[in-house]
Amino acid sequence: MGYKLGQKSLSNLKGVHPDLVKVVKRAIEITECDFTITEGLRTKERQAQLLKEKKTTTSNSRHLTGHAVDLAVWVDNTVSWEWKYYYQIADAMKKAASELNVSIDWGGDWKKFKDGPHFELTWSKYPK
Repeated sequence: MGYKLGQKSLSNLKGVHPDLVKVVKRAIEITECDFTITEGLRTKERQAQLLKEKKTTTSNSRHLTGHAVDLAVWVDNTVSWEWKYYYQIADAMKKAASELNVSIDWGGDWKKFKDGPHFELTWSKYPK
């Protein structure tokens, strides 16, 4: 334990809502597995590309407004997409959010299009 965000992760947090940045920075301190930030703020062009590739189901993503981040797990210096790790990260993110009184949703809890790497500020508390 005791992981830190690298320079690339910190760079990918630029433009992300400060409350979500605080949650991510706290979560990396308490997580059981290391992670990196793969995407934060997104352009409309990037969102359209992901929609075309069927990696998203919306053109109205929370990434466009800086209200979402995607994380990837580091296992033995390699990115892993195994779900078991994303549950661990989700635990850390949810605990950090609770400590900081920030309301978040995890894509892994969604009924349709489960998205393990995705975390976003809730629409109800953070409309835009």
